[in-house]
Amino acid sequence: MSWNPTLTPGNPDEIGLDSIETVIVPRARDIGSFEVRRALPAPERQMVGPFIFFDQAGPAEFLTGDGIDVRPHPHIGLGTVTYLYQGDFHHRDSIGTDQVILPGAVNWMVAGKGVTHSERTSAQARRGPHSLFGIQTWIALPEDREEMDPIFEHHGKSDLPEIEAEGVNAKLILGSAYGQKAPATLYSETFYLDVTLAAGARFPLPDDHEDRGLYVTEGSVSIAGDEFEAGRMMIFRPGDRITVAAGPRGARLMALGGATMNGPRYIWWNFVASSRDKIRHAREEWRAADWGQGQFDLPVDDKEEYVPAPEPIRGQAVPRKGE
Repeated sequence: MSWNPTLTPGNPDEIGLDSIETVIVPRARDIGSFEVRRALPAPERQMVGPFIFFDQAGPAEFLTGDGIDVRPHPHIGLGTVTYLYQGDFHHRDSIGTDQVILPGAVNWMVAGKGVTHSERTSAQARRGPHSLFGIQTWIALPEDREEMDPIFEHHGKSDLPEIEAEGVNAKLILGSAYGQKAPATLYSETFYLDVTLAAGARFPLPDDHEDRGLYVTEGSVSIAGDEFEAGRMMIFRPGDRITVAAGPRGARLMALGGATMNGPRYIWWNFVASSRDKIRHAREEWRAADWGQGQFDLPVDDKEEYVPAPEPIRGQAVPRKGE
């Protein structure tokens, strides 16, 4: 843990509301046993820096024996970041990874040309009542990394840089900020922080990244005299010095951003790519179910089931950018 003298806050009331380019209210969707709130992509904005998906999972409570079972499914052209506040996930993938993630740790899986994974509540957690609350994000890969071999990295809670200032605790999940660097291997300029603020505490966003946003998970923050409650994402104008102040109950937020991509990305189901052809090919490969012979295989020790590809919407044979 380190105190960072560069974490010097400004006055949030000195910021004009025009510094906030976009406010996103996540779309809620029920996936059976719990609710997911998706902030990205949104009609107002496809990405913040390289971040192209941003999902809040929970908070949810489960009875003994119950849990989450996200069956094996594929990805291309992105990296997935799993970060939990409560609960656990048992991750298995087609490159042989078998890893349980606990609160405060990071699972970083880079799909590259293609990977399959599953995420399930662990057997240990199912032995009693338990909860789940966390954030999962996708990061689009640069074009020259879309065909790389998939990789997986797990970094424990103690591996992440932790920055403190008055009323501020910030854990650096990915990338670089305030002179610190997180251990995960990245392929574009990125920052991603879990920030906890005491009531009234002020927090300045890094000002050395092109694209910046924040998502409030608990409490509220004040910006330019306006209060933003939990469940809101704000995206800021490049170059402005941005400071937020926690509300009377304090706040917890995820700060994110980095360099923008060289252009928008095509999105279809779990696939992200810079070209339609890559997504068409991946879609047909997954439907062929030629495990271990084509583009995809199933996770080691989780081969009994998988998620079938959805049927294309009539009139939309190919995905659009940002779809």
